[in-house]
This record gives sequence, structure tokens and C-alpha cells, in this order.
Amino acid sequence: MYFTAGPAELYPRFEEYLQEFVDEQLGSISHRSGQFKKIYQHTDEQLRALLSIPEENAIMFTGSASEIWEKSIQSLVEFESFHLVNGSFSEKYYQYSQALGRQADALNKPMGEGFSYGEITVPEYAELICVTQNETSTGVQTREADIHKLKRSHRNKLMAVDMVSSAPIPELDFSLIDSAFFSVQKSFGLPAGLGVWIANEKCLKKAKQLKSKGNSLGAHHDLPSLWKNAKNYQNPATPNVMGIFLLGKVAEDMNKTGLEAIRKQTDEKAKMIYKFFEKKDGYEVFVKNPDHRSKTVAVINTERPSSEIINHLKTKNMIVGAGYGPGKDSQIRVSNFIANTPEQIEALLNEIEKF
Repeated sequence: MYFTAGPAELYPRFEEYLQEFVDEQLGSISHRSGQFKKIYQHTDEQLRALLSIPEENAIMFTGSASEIWEKSIQSLVEFESFHLVNGSFSEKYYQYSQALGRQADALNKPMGEGFSYGEITVPEYAELICVTQNETSTGVQTREADIHKLKRSHRNKLMAVDMVSSAPIPELDFSLIDSAFFSVQKSFGLPAGLGVWIANEKCLKKAKQLKSKGNSLGAHHDLPSLWKNAKNYQNPATPNVMGIFLLGKVAEDMNKTGLEAIRKQTDEKAKMIYKFFEKKDGYEVFVKNPDHRSKTVAVINTERPSSEIINHLKTKNMIVGAGYGPGKDSQIRVSNFIANTPEQIEALLNEIEKF
């Protein structure tokens, strides 16, 4: 059982869907075929239903979410971006903007601390506000209400939301948020290798403006080309057909269960995890403010070296991740993704109790 922050526990019906992909020989079809367009359309429709994505928005596929860090800066920022930074992945998004030669501004918080709307001041000339909704390295979330307030008070600026390790759990308003993105190897329970980029027409307009001025949007699959193809259920070049097919099947299954039911169960499992570690000697929840604790990745401080706990759990066929970066030896990270059932969570906590 995998309780890692991604790649993670595979979705329960993954093998069934993979077998279907193999049986239908879909790995050999052309990405220009009508058959592929039906696969893309099915996944597009299921994601729209799952996340309430407006028809005007494009759903585009890339090789990873990290690729979208770069493409979003290239396509949406001419001069200046603004980043909320409180962990290693929000820091990387900020660094991508710097590497692309933009003026990157940041509001920094110590690891383990989250952001609230009232403390955020956006620089006047920032064109894009970059928010990491769920900081995978530290287990900190930025609440949806704070994200929505921030966008409403800066309607003249674009906003991009990194929801890599939390989608589809956050209740983001996609009629308000300009752009969001995630990858499939976390709460969607699929193998890595597919990024999903959601963007609205304001993003397309900005990208076209930059391109008309002679700005480079990158040589590989820029936003206008991805958008044009997506609206025809295509990709500019051969995409991860298997990943797109599997994502459509998983999203369809989630729609049948109902996202509200999935969110409720995720909340209940998160409460179970945090309540256990709050009371357990030798452990401490890293994120002190309950409002800022991630619902999908719990980061726990350990008194003894985290490797001892991780290695013990391996003997029980339970794989838990170490802390990220500076927390590697003193923290564990426990995933609470959709594929992690309540029974699995309970079994893990019981094993830690025995240890």
C-alpha cells in the first residue's frame, strides 16, 4: 500500500482500465484518428463535469505539470509575475519565472505556514498571480475562499493555480480562476507522464498579444497551438494517449461516485490522520494552523529518524514518504489521496501505533 505523495497508490480500477486499453489496441492508433478524438472528447467531457469547468475554457494535455510552470510563464507574462512561496514546489514555480528572464516577485512564508487573503499585497505591475493551492513539500494548503478573494480583488490580473497534489478535491471556481493545472500521478491514482492545463479565453488573448509583439512562447506546444488543437479534441503532436484514456475512465468513475461524496470522505480521512498524530507521543503535525493543513498530504515531524519508521512500515508492505528537502530525516509525508481507502489509512495508523 502506497501512502506516498506521488507517484502514489493506483486507482482501484486502474488495472481494469489498462486492460481495456490493451485489448482495444489503443496504443497503436494515430493521434489524428477519429478514434483518438473520441478518447480526448470523453476525457474532456468527464473532467468538465467533475470540476465544473466552463465550456469556454480549454483542457489541454502536456507531459507534466512542471512543463506547465514554464508554459504559463511564457504565455502569460511579458515582464512581471507574482508568487506565493511557502515550500519547495512554489519556490520552483518562482524560479522558473526567473530562469525565463521575467521579474519574479514573491511573498515568502516559512515552511509549514500558509497564506490568508488579508496578508497578501500584489505588486502593481504583476501580470500573473501564481498560487500553489497545495504545497506538496510541506503539507500546506491555500484555502479556496482566499484564492477566490484574491482573484476578485485583482480582476485585471491573471491567476494561475497549481493544484498538482490536490485536484480534484479543491472547490475552485473555474468561471473565476483563469488557469489551473495538475498531473495525474497523485489523487487521480495513475502512472506519471500526463499534465492537465485548464485555461480561459483571457489567457489565450494574453498569449496571442505576446506572440504578436514578437515574444517567444516557446518552441514546443505554445498555448495558442495547444488551445486550437484542444478545441478540436486533438494535440499538436503525439500525446500520451494511454494517460488521456485512463484519466477519462477514472474521471468518469469519480463522476458516478459523486465528487461531493469523494470530498467528504477525503475530509474524514484527513481528520483521522491529524487527530492521531496530534495525540501520539513522538510525533507532531508540522502545519500548526488547522485551516492551512492539506487535505491530501499530511506532513508529520518525527522525534526519531524518519527512516526508522519508514523502514519498519516497509516490512508491513506500507510505503510512506520521507520529508522533502530539509525535512528528509525528521519528517514523514502521508498521502490521503482518493485511492487511499479509509481501511488503508486505519491499517497504517494501527501499525504506527504498534511501532
